[in-house]
Amino acid sequence: MRRHIAFERLYNFRDLGGYRGDGGRTVGWERLYRSDSLGKLVPGTADWDRFLGLGVTTVIDLRYPWEIERRGRVPHYDGLDYHNLSIEHRPYDQAEIDPGADPWRYLAGKFAEVAEDGVKELAAVLEVVAAAEGPVAFHCAAGKDRTGMVAALLLSLAGVDEADILADFALTELATDRFVADWRADNPGRELRWPGYGRAPADVMRHFLTDLTGRYGSVQGYVGDRLGVGDEVTARLRERILQG
Repeated sequence: MRRHIAFERLYNFRDLGGYRGDGGRTVGWERLYRSDSLGKLVPGTADWDRFLGLGVTTVIDLRYPWEIERRGRVPHYDGLDYHNLSIEHRPYDQAEIDPGADPWRYLAGKFAEVAEDGVKELAAVLEVVAAAEGPVAFHCAAGKDRTGMVAALLLSLAGVDEADILADFALTELATDRFVADWRADNPGRELRWPGYGRAPADVMRHFLTDLTGRYGSVQGYVGDRLGVGDEVTARLRERILQG
């Protein structure tokens, strides 16, 4: 099976299948997809036909409503269950991050903000995935940070080893050059101050998960104590995600 699914306008569309989880079971292929913005899809194109061929029935859009207004959302199609759950509450411009800051600790701090600010939306994300009857695709703008956080939570709840979660997060680095090129095309004449723009090294997720488990004991502890998501939902989530 292919983890990366090639599109012309989507640079970071990946299948989360194949990772080993609880009890020797594995995350099923063609069940969970993570991506950059599906608002870039256009009906009548090869990209659109390829996406429809995946049979996705649920799309979770993690962006702010104003991002959707500016950049568009996944086009409607029959059978689509669409949810806009904006998990980030404090917008910031990554192009303007201070080059002198510790970049990976800075981003991990932003992830921690989302984990505390977006509890209602993150809980809803887990509940939507647990209840979905077909393949689920979730995305933000680049499919990097917000999407990476959600992927880490889902894989952690499925019992996937942290090393695999970190490696999955870092796969976004394969798309960094294209993200930077798009930023420059969209911002002619503007300086890209932060040299780490578009990067997603494993250290960012390592810092975030270490901080989260230090505060709540485990990802499961965070999900139960802070998000208020009960064992019944997490059990359904594992059944939806895992096979074998």
